[in-house]
Amino acid sequence: MIELRHIDVLEEVVVPRKKYEQLESQVAQLTYQLDQLKRMIFGAKSERFVPADPGQATLFEVQATAEPATEQVSYTRVKAGEKKKPVREPIPAHLPRIERVIEPENLPEGARKIGEEITETLEYNPGTIHVDKVVRPKYAHDDRVLIAPMPSLSFPKSNLGASLAAHICVSKFADHLPLYRQRNQLKRAGLEVSDSTIGGWFQATATLLEPLGDALHKEVIAQPYLQVDESPIPVQDSHKEGSLRKGYYWVYHAPLIKAVLYNYCPGRSEKFPIEVLKNFEGALQTDGYVGYDKLAQKEEITALACMAHARRYFEKALDNDKARAEYALEKIRELYGIERRCDEREDPPDIRHQHRQKNAVPILDELEKWIKQEINIVAPKSPMGTALGYSLSLWPRLRAYVQDGRYLIDNNRIENTIRPMAIGRKNYLFAGSDRAARHAALMYSLIGTCKLNNVEPYAYLCDVIARISDHKANKLHELLPQYWKPLAK
Repeated sequence: MIELRHIDVLEEVVVPRKKYEQLESQVAQLTYQLDQLKRMIFGAKSERFVPADPGQATLFEVQATAEPATEQVSYTRVKAGEKKKPVREPIPAHLPRIERVIEPENLPEGARKIGEEITETLEYNPGTIHVDKVVRPKYAHDDRVLIAPMPSLSFPKSNLGASLAAHICVSKFADHLPLYRQRNQLKRAGLEVSDSTIGGWFQATATLLEPLGDALHKEVIAQPYLQVDESPIPVQDSHKEGSLRKGYYWVYHAPLIKAVLYNYCPGRSEKFPIEVLKNFEGALQTDGYVGYDKLAQKEEITALACMAHARRYFEKALDNDKARAEYALEKIRELYGIERRCDEREDPPDIRHQHRQKNAVPILDELEKWIKQEINIVAPKSPMGTALGYSLSLWPRLRAYVQDGRYLIDNNRIENTIRPMAIGRKNYLFAGSDRAARHAALMYSLIGTCKLNNVEPYAYLCDVIARISDHKANKLHELLPQYWKPLAK
């Protein structure tokens, strides 16, 4: 009798090469996405690249080595009692002093002063509200009534003063305090106002400063070198109660005059920057968003890209393709090293241009050759393939910064000007209307330009709000933060 047994046969499945490569690419892409999600939740956000020491083993790597050589090492140890004491930073001399003199009790007659001991401590006065009361006496003389003219008021139909208006704007757009939190502050200071009142005060302030925003717009757009970026802002939809739609702040940064312009638009379409820059001639630096492509193709515009964005793609590919990513990041690090040394020496644009031609151009040539070689080897949809493809597609723009010493290697400065708006957005969540978003854009423009020029925004707005009504319209640019000079008291 023949015994039959079941035999498990493992069959090899043959997959076409093209299908296999697609599956391999898909696995790499999904693995990359999973790594990025883990990094967003658990990991560090820093993009700084520090090259590994080739002589240092990893934590879990065991290296077989010969018997280590021995050497005698001597060192000097600092005793615990010899540690340097911390030095207290001096109190700034410009801060006002309130002096109290404490004389010794029962001072005998005839005692002679031989010196004094001075102790200074920093104190803080919380915000206080006071009323500026203007009294104009009236006199009768020869059938006439004599009275002093009323000084100009920033808000003739309101009891709002310039200093309180400036405080509201700075608190919201520099310190990121929504208006309802400011209401609580004012209440603690003894002034209780409604939501509609404080909202109306802000609208009146923004309306007063709108001509200044127009002057800033003209100044920025007339510059020969601009950086442009965009950032979303949720806006309350007036047609659907309780719903939000996405608007955008288009941000134009003029590095040469240290000015920034926020321009609110209801969308992210390319038509918005094209309209704003329709007469622009010069260098335009942007990221890789396709909305800037038509502008980049204009003959009168020199298109520049952002090296930091290219570096970001290679940094994200470190876990997927370590060797290639480290090579690219090291080359980009060398480019930034050139810029850092020029900054430390405070090189003028012509000297910076010479250093770039001598040191940066060879690195860029080498990096371009490497990108063109490696892009034909890696999978197109892999993280490294994405990084190489992004850089190669923008390469003429990425290296264009070496043409002029005034150009910057990246868009980091404009991203820094957008950061306060992103922080504020987390606090007040959305703009109540398109008009409110435009008013916010105006405030971000003025306060952002103050920051770029090291101008204290509260002092600036206090002065400008009080002066703008009487200022000549053809000299309005004098009140912009980059040109502003406070009136001598």
